Amino acid sequence: MVLAVQDNDSRSTILAAGQRIMSRKGFSGVGLTEILKDAGVPKGSFYHYFASKDAFGEAMLLAYFEGYHADMDALFAKPGLTMAERLMLYFAAWRENQGALDCQGRCLAVKLGAEVADLSEPMRLALKTGTSGIIARMTRAIEGGIEDGSVGVQEAPADLATALYYLWLGASVMVKIGRTQDPFERALHSTRALLGLSAR
Repeated sequence: MVLAVQDNDSRSTILAAGQRIMSRKGFSGVGLTEILKDAGVPKGSFYHYFASKDAFGEAMLLAYFEGYHADMDALFAKPGLTMAERLMLYFAAWRENQGALDCQGRCLAVKLGAEVADLSEPMRLALKTGTSGIIARMTRAIEGGIEDGSVGVQEAPADLATALYYLWLGASVMVKIGRTQDPFERALHSTRALLGLSAR
């Protein structure tokens, strides 16, 4: 039992180290030696947990999105707020987390999306599953906002959630290119309009 816990801890440590480093350098620019050194794990033990670097990348993305989805679920269940307020808190957190130039492991979909989608089918599918989970949660949040009267939209919630995710994903890329927060300012303005909050 103790060994199983230690194994799980070591695996999690390697995944966390990879997430930190790859959020800055990308997937191809990071070697296993660098990850294992940061994690403090012997190089020979890597293949005990992962069959290959691609398998590691897939596991890292799945773990990243598992945590991301859990954070979304907690935020959208936050008591004492309308769903519109919860949605705007979500986008405020997005801006804070992904607006930092170093990211510190918090923006893997933005950092790795275009890079690994053409390199690894398992990683592409992990990204697809993870981002679909984000859009699904946003869809349910918009539906909740319509029900509580805090969101006023005519568009189908699923279509709106998809459009909002694409908007913020694109804004995140442009923040990195332009080294300015202006794309997030514009995304925030558009988000309020799309959710029917402009006049509120």
